Amino acid sequence: MTPDDATPTGRRRRGRSSEAPGPAQGPAQGSAQGSAEGSAQGSGLRATPRSAPRRELEVQVRFGDTDALGHVNNAAFASYAELGRVDLMDAVGWEQAGPILARIAIDFHRQLRLRTRVVVTSEVTRIGRSSIELHQEIVSDGETVATVESVVVWFDYREQRPVEVPEQVRSVLLGEA
Repeated sequence: MTPDDATPTGRRRRGRSSEAPGPAQGPAQGSAQGSAEGSAQGSGLRATPRSAPRRELEVQVRFGDTDALGHVNNAAFASYAELGRVDLMDAVGWEQAGPILARIAIDFHRQLRLRTRVVVTSEVTRIGRSSIELHQEIVSDGETVATVESVVVWFDYREQRPVEVPEQVRSVLLGEA
């Protein structure tokens, strides 16, 4: 990760307020903050999605994801989030260079059990020069069971180094394409 990819404050506010809709509320319920940043693509400033795509993916809870009591193991949540990230990145298109996970943080809110319907929502919250920050929710029976914050870095696997997020991908993620 490069210095351009570091967040200005190091952390994002966790609480939700009526003044600034959080990422889980989706683009239809309010515009994202920082609309002037959207044009600062090459300057190292953050581009914040105005109406970025929000993806929902239904995930099947597998028997192997659970312990002897039928609870889903915490490690399975990271796999569910990965499925959501890949679904989102597939929607924008990526080829030789693509996203590589740099950071993941999972907050667990409720237990998840076998035989429950699970939906992973994924959306972009910020775009840096080579990084993309994501907010995801793992939802079961209409309730959020976990929230996931992650950072992926656009990475050239052939050259083994971070590269700028391609303009075509950036446009789709910013809701401009």
